[in-house]
Parts: sequence; C-alpha cells; structure tokens
Amino acid sequence: MAVESGSRHGPPPHTAPPPAAEATSLRRGTLGVADIAFFVISAAAPLTVMAGTSPLALGAGGPGAPVGYLLAGATLALFAVGFTTMARHVRNGGGFYAFITRGLGRPAGFGVATVALLAYNGMQIGVYGLLATATQDALRAFWGIHVPWPPIAVVGVAVIWYLGYRSIDFGAKVLGVLLVAETGILVLLAGGVLLRGGAHGLALDSFTPGNVLVPGTGAVLAFAFAAFTGFESTAIYRYEARDPARTIPRATYIAVAFLGLFYAFTIWIVIQAVGSDAIVRAALHDPAGLFFTATTQYVGTWAADLMHLFIVTSILASQLAFHNAINRYALAMAREGVLPALVGRVHHRHRSPYLAGAAQSVLAVLVVLGFALAGADPYQQLLMWMNTPGMLGLLALQAITAVAVPLYFRRFAHDEGALRTVVTPIAATVLMAGALWLVVAKINLMTGAPFTTNAVLVLTVPVAFALGLLLARRVRRGRPEVYAGFAAEPDDDESTETTGPDATETTGPDPTDREAAAR
Repeated sequence: MAVESGSRHGPPPHTAPPPAAEATSLRRGTLGVADIAFFVISAAAPLTVMAGTSPLALGAGGPGAPVGYLLAGATLALFAVGFTTMARHVRNGGGFYAFITRGLGRPAGFGVATVALLAYNGMQIGVYGLLATATQDALRAFWGIHVPWPPIAVVGVAVIWYLGYRSIDFGAKVLGVLLVAETGILVLLAGGVLLRGGAHGLALDSFTPGNVLVPGTGAVLAFAFAAFTGFESTAIYRYEARDPARTIPRATYIAVAFLGLFYAFTIWIVIQAVGSDAIVRAALHDPAGLFFTATTQYVGTWAADLMHLFIVTSILASQLAFHNAINRYALAMAREGVLPALVGRVHHRHRSPYLAGAAQSVLAVLVVLGFALAGADPYQQLLMWMNTPGMLGLLALQAITAVAVPLYFRRFAHDEGALRTVVTPIAATVLMAGALWLVVAKINLMTGAPFTTNAVLVLTVPVAFALGLLLARRVRRGRPEVYAGFAAEPDDDESTETTGPDATETTGPDPTDREAAAR
C-alpha cells in the first residue's frame, strides 16, 4: 500500500492564513539547510569541546583518541538514519517526545518530554558557569583584570535572552558568524602545524590498532559522545524550515559528519603539534593550556589571544542554540496544553516564542544566583552539576528514540525499506545504549566529583522520567482531552510545510489515537 501523503493524516492544502493567525505563528519557511546546521553545530561548541575536554580524552586514550571521535560520529550517523526517516512522517514540532509518543505511547512521551526539558535546560544553564570562567580568563589575558563570575553569568543570560527574542533568521546569522570564528581559529592552528610538519613530522600512527585498542579507549568514547550533544535538535525547527522533509535530514547528516570529521582532524593536529610520544604527558600536565600552547607555538601569541575571545563567543553560540531549542520545546508543550498557554505565545513581529524565552532566562538567573549565594564554584559545580544530567538525558533520549523508530514503522504500511526502519535503528539502539553505559561508567572522569554526587547526578534523569509518567497519569485523569491530543499530528495551517511544487512529505497514521491504541 502506498504511503498516504496530504490525505487523511497529512497536512491540509496550503491556504494563506488570516493576519491574526499569521501573527501568532512561528516564521515558516525561514531556515535552510545551512541555517539549521549552524544551530546544531553551534550547540556542540566545537572550539570549547576541543580546547576544554579533548585534552582529557587525550590524557586517557593517548594518540588513538581521534578514532574514538570517528566511532562516535559513525554511531550517531546510524542513529540519524532512523531519526531522519521518522522525521519525514512525524510533523509535530515536539522533537523527541513526539517521536517517542508515536512509537512507545503517551506515557513514555510525557516521561521523555520531562527529561528533554531537564536535559536542555541543564546543558544551557550550566554553561553559564563555563561562560563566566572563560570570560574571566579572557579578561585576565587581555587586561589583567578580575571580575567576579556571577555578574558575568547574569550579563550572559541577558545577551542570550535578547538574541532569542529576535527572529530566528537573525539568530541564524549570528550563529553563522560565531561558528566561522571558532572553527577558523582551529583551522589556523591546523595550517601552522601542517606547514611546519608538526613536532617530529606528520604521522598516521593515531589510526593504528596499537594506539586505538588501549585501556583508555572507553574513556575517550565517553568524552566523544558527550561532544555531539545538540545535533539531534534539527527536528525542533521543522515549522521554521524550508521543506523540512529534505532540510532536516540534510542538516542532521551535515552536522554529524562535520562534527565527527572536524573533531578527529583537530585532535590529530594537536597530537602532531606535540608529538605522539609526548601528547599524554602534555595533556595531563596542562589540559587547559594544551591548545593555547600549540597555537602560540605554531601560529603566534596573537592567535592564542584570539582563541581566548573565540572560546567566549563559542560558549555564547552554544547557549543561544540550546536556548532556542528549549523555547521551541516549551512552545510545543504549551500548545499541547501541558504547559501554561501563556508560554505558547509568539511575538507578533519577530515570530519568536518570546515568553518561553523570558521564562527560561528567569529560570537561568535564579539558578545562577542560587549557586552564587551558596558560594559554589562556577566550573566544578554550576557547570558540572547542571551539565552532567543534561548530557546523560540527551544520550538517553537518543537511545529511546532509536527504540521507538522500528515500533512506529510497524504500525502502518510504508515504502521506506527495512534498512532505514528496522536494521539501522536496532543497531543504533544497541550502540547508543552502550554509549550511555560508557558515559555513566566514566562519569567520575568528567565531573571529578565523589561517588555520592555522581550517583545523584546520574539518577536525576530516571527521576525526571518517572515524574513525567506521573504527570501523564494526572493529565489523563484530570484533562483527558489534553492527554488524547498529546503529540498529535497538527492539522492547522501552521503545519503546512511545503514551499515548492515538488516539495512532498509523507505521513503515517497517528498511533496515539484511540483506534491505534485499541489495536
């Protein structure tokens, strides 16, 4: 049976909405492939990951570390196959929770929605601690002055709020510029190392089995998977994408491929800069200064100074990308009736979910001030305690989504093929579960915290999922109409996503409706 398109469950024929409806919808057809790729790559913060955490991976895994990042990229590419295939059928803008509701049912969808809000907020708010410490380092490097971290973090919240308040295309332009800056400084380092032949000549021993199959490879993989957080948020932008059936898959694959190859290449470059025989010693001795030292040696002091500045802008870009993702999750849940309707309002001129953005920014200020009043360290506590459950939550969401894909496609006839709907999702499920286990097993390397603290951070994710299950039960009893419509396919004009004569999108049945539930 052919897949239905634009019929019983598809979007209605495109008609121009009245001005009032237009004023309350997101700006449709605004984002192209490059725009969405900028958002998700910026969320990963390539420069910050390379300068901040890859030295820890090098200290644990040695010269074979680049392969760990390639393996992580390959695993996430497998996940992306089923993820993007399902994205062509699920038109709801709820991202993970919409996908998982389709495959595993509404209770799981509520649980995942709660985890998603925890994870994205944890990733975004925790990074204000990193922004503060990176800005302090830059001010010290440029002018030798010290500024307390809380004011820096609060100013950062205000900057991110304003950028999120503006239109999505404005944010895409800002992220494009910042992404070029942060990757450009690493390209300069690569050029200097390649032109001068590194410390002892260029070598490919990083890719030999003797350097890859070492005891520290598990730790390298844990750091590598953590470095890709945010790439899956492409589906959240479907209402604002041009032809999302094509744009979202392409942006997802570009993001995964770019991050995997760029990470592996950059780490290989710094190994060549120091030498394979000395990289572990250098990474353990001065992990924070490894990239700055290499940049000073092979490019110049001016480039190392720029790196301090671009790390700050890299962090800002990452926070803006996560802020936008959170706002769109909140908007979708408000329009489902789960969050207050006020959160679902869209600015009449900028077409941004501005009240969701304001609420998220207020939450960020409260968390930052809470940590500050408690005398907490911005890096060891604000960053690590907020980011760790965020990172684990996103990995868990990816693994659960991989499980949902084949279950969703079992429910109706389609022409996608078993490779995309069964084989790769099952393989991705196994690999993503392994990745999650690796990260949990090596969590002490990332946080440096005692066992009890790490246990609390890890258990935050299942607790959030359990709270989502309780919320589902409460909504089902108290507001059955909201429960019945949770993650349902939109049938209003806002879901009309075709922008050209050849733009098509297939959509399967909504397995969360009463008839499918009865089956």
